[in-house]
Amino acid sequence: MKKNLYIAAGSLSLVLGIIGIFVPILPTTPFLLLTAWLWLRSSQKLYDWLMRHRKLGRYIKDYMEDKTVPAKVKVYTLVLLWASMLFCIFYFLSGRIWLQFLLMSIAIGVSLHVLLLKNTKGNG
Repeated sequence: MKKNLYIAAGSLSLVLGIIGIFVPILPTTPFLLLTAWLWLRSSQKLYDWLMRHRKLGRYIKDYMEDKTVPAKVKVYTLVLLWASMLFCIFYFLSGRIWLQFLLMSIAIGVSLHVLLLKNTKGNG
């Protein structure tokens, strides 16, 4: 039962992580790391598939081992993050100062985290 719950939770986490690649408000890395953790404890086959995945596996390994991400990913993340945050802050939340401040604080915090990560060596 526990194994099946971990597999299901890992699968949901993977889906959320993949969505997070395209939706900057949703964090990719924590969901992919959670997927790896859950699958490592429930299915060696799924864990191995994830770690050998052409894109996601390298991304997880680089982050787990060296706290690095490709420079292109950092730029893409920051551009989409700020575009979506500024759109939400000024279009949807005009007049709601506390929500605007909250979103701006989140954007600054995420930006600092992304900028402090080292660039992946090689083709990053």
